[in-house]
Amino acid sequence: MKYDVLQVLGMLLLAVCVQGLARLLIDDKRGLLGGLPGGFAPLLVTYAVLTAVGLVLAGWAHTRAKALGRR
Repeated sequence: MKYDVLQVLGMLLLAVCVQGLARLLIDDKRGLLGGLPGGFAPLLVTYAVLTAVGLVLAGWAHTRAKALGRR
């Protein structure tokens, strides 16, 4: 159950940050993290890092659940 919750949280983080990253690159809108100080580059790096964290978390949780026979 723990890995299922972590997988869902990772997928949510991935979806929100990918959307924010695409919005920042295409429309130049700051999105959900728009209140962070700094300009374009720090916000771009923040979205990219959080996207990678969501991807790794979801993948790791899926692998652990699969190893336990839940997938």
